[in-house]
Amino acid sequence: MNREHHRWHSPALGRDMEMLVFGHGGARVLVFPTSMGRFFEWQDRGMMEALGEHLRNGWLQCFCVDSVDAESWYAKDRHPGDRAWRHAQYERYLLDEVLPFSAHRNPDPFLITTGASFGAYHAVNFALRHPWLVGRTLGMSGVYDVGQFVDGHDDANVFAHNPSHYVSHLDDPAHLEALRRVDIILATGREDPNVGNVEHLSRELWRRGVGNALRLWDGWAHDWPYWTGMVRAYIGGHD
Repeated sequence: MNREHHRWHSPALGRDMEMLVFGHGGARVLVFPTSMGRFFEWQDRGMMEALGEHLRNGWLQCFCVDSVDAESWYAKDRHPGDRAWRHAQYERYLLDEVLPFSAHRNPDPFLITTGASFGAYHAVNFALRHPWLVGRTLGMSGVYDVGQFVDGHDDANVFAHNPSHYVSHLDDPAHLEALRRVDIILATGREDPNVGNVEHLSRELWRRGVGNALRLWDGWAHDWPYWTGMVRAYIGGHD
């Protein structure tokens, strides 16, 4: 299958960022690594091979981005407000650099965001905040409350990037209508320690009239063999 490595200096982040691209056409897939993971994680863990048929047939093209988690939510040496601000800069990197790059490489208008564990947070948060840009989001074994990463601190950036809180306050009709057109798939294990948080987000979305598919897998289901099964089952939908 087609594989490309790209690197450039990000104006939004003030440092070099790297990316791997797999496939040659089809729906664009923005792939986030797990907590503090790297852009090559999905390749190393066999996820690209799991999607091999989709990639080789031109059904999907994956853009595997790097994370800055160690500089944002996981940066315990920084003030919590600075952690949230760094994440906001990361979002600007995605919006102003990664998405235009992906659209230049591939004009297909359908965008999927996906990730596992903390990558699921990135994927789902991005889709919920920018539903006009995303057609489907698949969060696998995610955690959607960043409160645990900010030591009780709360400010506008923390709130704006905390799905477990802001979804309950969504009231803009245009935003909600756009969200209702997104395929939202939340998959996790019944015994995953964050299952309650996933169920909470699903319920809050339904309360705002936003349909979503909550998929509970038996057991813990918080590891790569499970995520391989989830991505195969749901990347094309949520049957």
